[in-house]
This record gives sequence, C-alpha cells and structure tokens, in this order.
Amino acid sequence: MEHIRTPKVENVSLIDRASGRKPCVGTLYLTATHSIFVEHEAERHRETWVLHSLVSAVEKVPATPAGCPLLLRCKNFQVIQFVIPQERDCQDVHTLLTRLSRPERYTELYCFSFNPNLDAEAREESWNFIDLKAEFVRMGLPNSLWQMSTANRDYRVCDTYPSELYVPKSAALPVVLGSARFRSRGRLPSLTYYHRDNSAAICRSSQPLSGFSARCLEDEQMLQAISSSNPGSPFMYVVDTRPKLNAMANRAAGKGYESEDNYANIKFHFLSIENIHVMRSSQQKMLEVCEQKSPSMAEFLWGLESSGWLKHIKGILDAGVFIAKAVAEEGASVLVHCSDGWDRTAQACSVASVLLDPYYRTLKGLMVLIERDWVSFGHKFSHRYSHVDGDPREVSPVMDQFLECVWQLSLQFPCAFEYNERFLLHLHDQVYSCQYGNFLGNCQKERVDLRAGERKSGSRYPRPV
Repeated sequence: MEHIRTPKVENVSLIDRASGRKPCVGTLYLTATHSIFVEHEAERHRETWVLHSLVSAVEKVPATPAGCPLLLRCKNFQVIQFVIPQERDCQDVHTLLTRLSRPERYTELYCFSFNPNLDAEAREESWNFIDLKAEFVRMGLPNSLWQMSTANRDYRVCDTYPSELYVPKSAALPVVLGSARFRSRGRLPSLTYYHRDNSAAICRSSQPLSGFSARCLEDEQMLQAISSSNPGSPFMYVVDTRPKLNAMANRAAGKGYESEDNYANIKFHFLSIENIHVMRSSQQKMLEVCEQKSPSMAEFLWGLESSGWLKHIKGILDAGVFIAKAVAEEGASVLVHCSDGWDRTAQACSVASVLLDPYYRTLKGLMVLIERDWVSFGHKFSHRYSHVDGDPREVSPVMDQFLECVWQLSLQFPCAFEYNERFLLHLHDQVYSCQYGNFLGNCQKERVDLRAGERKSGSRYPRPV
C-alpha cells in the first residue's frame, strides 16, 4: 500500500478489445493487488478487475485529445487500455502498476494476501485434495519391481526433486546415489508413470555428465535396472527431447547424452523440441500477429506460420505420441530427459500420460498430472512465468504449450475429455496469477521452505464443484 499515491482516478475510459465491448467511462480504483475499473452507467456499475501479478508490461502511449492512454499487456494475453484525463495521474498510475506488476519477493505475491472464506479444516482439506501417494497406488505401486526410495528425504540428493521417488527395487542405494552424481543437478532417473497392464514405465531425468567420453558405472546400472523392471521387453528407449545439435553442444560443456555403446539394451532417440529461448521468441511473434489491426486472412496465416508456434506444438505432440506408442504398443519402458529435465521433459511425459491414461482426461486427473509432472518434479514456475522480478531470459511459455497440446487433443477427440477449453484457460490464468499456492516457487523444497501450506493465505484452490 505504501506505493499507492493515487488510489482513485475519475472519468477514466476503458478499451478492452478482447471483450468486444464499446469504450466506457468510469472510475479506476488502485489497490495493493488489483486495479478495479467501475463503469459509471447507473444500471450496471459493471466492474473489471485486473490482477497486478498478471500484468506483464505497462506502456504509456502518446497523449491524445481524449487524454493519456495507458496500455496493460497481461500474461494471459488480455490487452486493456485505460485513457486517463490528466498526465500527472497517468504517470502516477504507470509508476504504481510498473512496480506492483514486478514483485521482488515471494511474500508480495497474491497468494500471501488472498484469504479464501474457509475455516482451518477446510483449508487443510484443500491442500490435501491431491495425494500423489494415492496416485502411485492407483498405478499399482509399489510392487515387486518398483519401490519408493527415501534417498532424497530432506532433499539431500536433489533439491529440485520431490522428497519421495520411485526407483527399481533392483537398484541399490549406492546405484541411486551414483546415478544422481552423474546427472545434471542431481536429477537422477525416477519413475513418473507406470503402465500396470504391461509393466512398462516412463521415467524422467536430466542429461548425463558424459562429455565426449565420461562413463558412470552406477548410472549404467540404474538404466539396466529400469530396463530389467519391465520383464516384457528386452530393451528400453532413452529419449532426448532436444535437437541433436543442442545436445552435442552440451557435450563440449561436459554434459551430453547417453551412448548406446556404454548402456546395455537401450535404443536412443532425439525428438527435437526447441529450447526455452526459441519458444519465447515464437510466442512473441505469434502474439504480434494476433494483435494486428484488421489483417487479411493471408497476412494472418503467413504471420502465424512464420512464428513457428504451431510447428513447436506439433513437435511436443509428436514427442508424446512417440513415448505413448513405445509404452502401449511396444511394451517398452522409456527414459525421457532434456538438459535439466524440468521443461521439455515435463511436456513430453505429460502429453504421453494424457494419451495413455483416460484418468488424466478427467478434471481430477489433469490436476494430479500437473501436480506430479510439473509441481512435484520441479518445473521452474517462478522463473518461467515471471512471478517475481528476475532474468527475462528465464521466461518461457512451457506450460502454455502443454495446455495448448491438451486443447488440440480435445479438439480432435472431444468426447474423450471431461474438461473443456474454459477449464484449461482457468488453469492458464492460475499459473500466472499466483492467486493460490499451487504454482509457487521453482520446486517442492522452495514451497516447503516458504511454508506455503501453513500460512493463513497460502491456500490451494478448493476442489471443483
């Protein structure tokens, strides 16, 4: 609140192209968390709420006879324009929104001030609504082939992984620890999906620290244990979701990818999903096309094609299809990784899970899937979606692409999904808004350290009705 010098501005005009409404005049109220526009029309007094943490950019547009325009570009692609009568008021609002849309600390995020009308018991129940232990039980784990390892208890082995990991029973603790030391950031191969009908598994990890010739006996044993935990297949796939040139460049830095000469019974594949920087640039180009005023259909289609956005979506879908076919049709286990295993890996594993298991096409199932492959396994929500002010090169629409992949699948198979576009858009908003504690921070350990589940306002969203 100490940043608010002008809490209210009268006779402001609102222009919202997305809503299709005509420009209207009203009062703009500025709070610590929202800008609230209230129309003057006596019959309605309709309100437009803009959450500050959803604003990605605030632009001052050259003044017009009607006043001083202020353009708000939101992370959910909404573009709102306020026309403020006085230059001084416009400058105050611009300064305020620029500051409040760039939180500097986690505690400034909305989830720490949002107070849902729930008692302590209901709030606790909402935090426990998604139970990953129950999800692994649903998949038939633990069993004679797989067990839950406590090697990462207190995040001792990998601080960006969950504290509980499923690994092959045949992988002894020294093998698990040795494999972690040989994987970038300690993100060792760990199970994320188990196909109980044929014992095939999807595991995920980061790239090995192989360089041009380095080997690790424990890591080779770890992959052999994963392969042996699927008696129905004589081999397993190792899938690197990066373009081959990118992976080869990482070799020069002492990292890289697995060699079929060193690992027994593996088949290696590259799947060529581009990195976060290419995806960020592609989305920006696509948004520029969508914001063009009155383009011809030919101009729009050419701009969309030039952005490469749909090509990237297809690449992620192709990766999911490859993994799903390997598991369901060939009965083979798959290890999936990219560089650090928290972007492309999450996309590919999640899309494959949606294709393989109808449970993830239900409302509850999709939430469980996101909790497992994104929240639990350490997708960098804070960095990728700019929750707090940081390096803009870390921002990338990784989750946007996954949600679009699901939407594309729902268009092709509309009767196969319990949820619709509206639910996907709601999830997209919540990823960026930080209204709830689900997507706080970059990993499980950060959320534990922030005590997100214990704070009065760090509540998850309540279960859907």
